Amino acid sequence: MNSTQYNQLIIGAGFAGICTAIQLKKEGFNNFIILERGSHLGGTWRDNNYPGAACDVESHLYSFSFEQNPNWSRVFGPQQEILNYMDHCVEKYGLNPYIQLNTTVERLVFDEAQGVWQVVCNNGKTYFAQSVISCSGGLSQPALPDIKGRDDFKGTMFHSAQWDHSYDLKGKTVAVIGTGASAIQIVPAIAPVVKELQLYQRTPPWIMPKMDGDISAFRRSMYNTLPFMRNFYRWRLYWFHELAAYGFTRHPALLKFASKIAARFLKQNVKDEALRRKLTPTYTMGCKRVLLTNDYYPAVQRKNVHLITEHIDEINATGIKTKDGIQHIPDAIVFATGFYAAEGVVVFDVRGKNGMSLNEAWKDGAEAYLGTSVAGFPNLFMVVGPNTGLGHSSMILMIEAQVHYILEAIKLMKKENFKSVDVKKETQTSFNTDLQQKLNKTVWQSGGCVSWYQTKTGKNVTLWPDYTFRFMRRTKKFEVEKYEIQRQGDADLL
Repeated sequence: MNSTQYNQLIIGAGFAGICTAIQLKKEGFNNFIILERGSHLGGTWRDNNYPGAACDVESHLYSFSFEQNPNWSRVFGPQQEILNYMDHCVEKYGLNPYIQLNTTVERLVFDEAQGVWQVVCNNGKTYFAQSVISCSGGLSQPALPDIKGRDDFKGTMFHSAQWDHSYDLKGKTVAVIGTGASAIQIVPAIAPVVKELQLYQRTPPWIMPKMDGDISAFRRSMYNTLPFMRNFYRWRLYWFHELAAYGFTRHPALLKFASKIAARFLKQNVKDEALRRKLTPTYTMGCKRVLLTNDYYPAVQRKNVHLITEHIDEINATGIKTKDGIQHIPDAIVFATGFYAAEGVVVFDVRGKNGMSLNEAWKDGAEAYLGTSVAGFPNLFMVVGPNTGLGHSSMILMIEAQVHYILEAIKLMKKENFKSVDVKKETQTSFNTDLQQKLNKTVWQSGGCVSWYQTKTGKNVTLWPDYTFRFMRRTKKFEVEKYEIQRQGDADLL
């Protein structure tokens, strides 16, 4: 595998990249390579190894349908166990020889004459491939808040996705900025260790109880010996989550029932009325990500934890100054501030037909056809592309559906001797017009909040506004009639 010319090139060795590679091998495609910027595979689950990191979708659904794991130890898998599962998949399907680690893609350029992509990397190597499948992920670029003086702090400072495990938190005063999905796992994990925890909250999240727990040895044994029971459990989980989509995407008013459950959960766990008011959201449930946890509220009430709701005025050399003029002095600052999911989604330069820049094409917000193909960028496919994210279920479902669609395209390209396939502009425009109209009816657009789902202009470029089974249906067959096709040796589009 020393050649730099491949039929397919995969960017990223997270869940999406691993799934793509497995399915390529299953279909008999072996001339491909996976370029991974990290020193180990795993993507999000390699990077987010902060204390308390775990999935918020049940493990039996947050895993490949074709490689179910009967031995999950908990209902919601912890980070290391998920990473171990990914290692297992790579080992079982023989993917290690295909993975090039410590390789960051810097530039993609499409050669229209040859119908191939030139892929330039940070190690000085250049690769060529007929098809590029970008699996770089929607949650791969940590977002740091735009706070005055952010870089002036003289103490230790890091993002939750770049956790400094060499820094000993014991006995330290630690500031955690953010109260989203990462923070609600970090705070309970580090609160018993630190001397003081300053928790900076801008907007309180809606929190539901997490139906977590150990999976007994008996259940694990049953799932091993009786696969249909494991399949039934996964099926039940799937439809439970699909029902939730009805409230998010069709009738947000139904979420009032769930918000009452969340409000009761808050009241049961936080007796202090003043603190409870600070922790009570004022926007419609679901507008921002709904969080699952049983130990966040108890952690916030610890004597060494201080919830600070005053907005941050600045970060300076000694700490954090809030709008009320108070100077807070931590030893370390942890930014639990999420990722660039809607803005800056292209982390490398991509040039398609006529040198068109993907960043320029997406200047008004990222869009694609089925979150997979972008007009003007032939033979470039995306997994977890624009508007494929979910607010109600497992992303693995979307990944498998997109990979199936891409494999259908690649098989057809080989069978019909296609040089390139490029989704028609009108197809992409029509699809996204309809998609945005559907999004306007969802809680994510009508819930009265600003979230990471949206661009600065308010356009939602991250979420799929429908059921997953409808996305699966849309991606069942590669619709060649919706693409401009060029055959090998032909100069004109067919």
